[in-house]
Amino acid sequence: QVQLAESGGGSVQAGGSLRLSCVFSGYTYGTTCMGWFRQAPGKEREAVTTIYPFGSSTFYADSVKGRFTISQDYAKNTVYLQMDSLKPEDAAMYYCAAAPRATFSQCNLQAPFAYWGQGTQVTVSS
Repeated sequence: QVQLAESGGGSVQAGGSLRLSCVFSGYTYGTTCMGWFRQAPGKEREAVTTIYPFGSSTFYADSVKGRFTISQDYAKNTVYLQMDSLKPEDAAMYYCAAAPRATFSQCNLQAPFAYWGQGTQVTVSS
């Protein structure tokens, strides 16, 4: 019943920026815990950041703090990931995810994410 669609990936030089978008449909967006994950070849999936739209509580992985910013737009049912000062190690497939069971206090990097988009590729060249 939940559908997620990511976009905005591409190629950028180190130090550059990209803005990813995730359009949500099929459930109650405002009270659904949302997150961004990434997975590079040969590595396990990593939780990057989360947001609870109604209240805007956010969390970030240490590896992206100060460089990435998650935000959302109620009118568009869309979550964004602004990525600045990109590094080659940020290159990965980025996935949008939703955790409908998580409450406000449970919406963090360990939340029970159950729905996933198909991903958008981010490439960073040196």
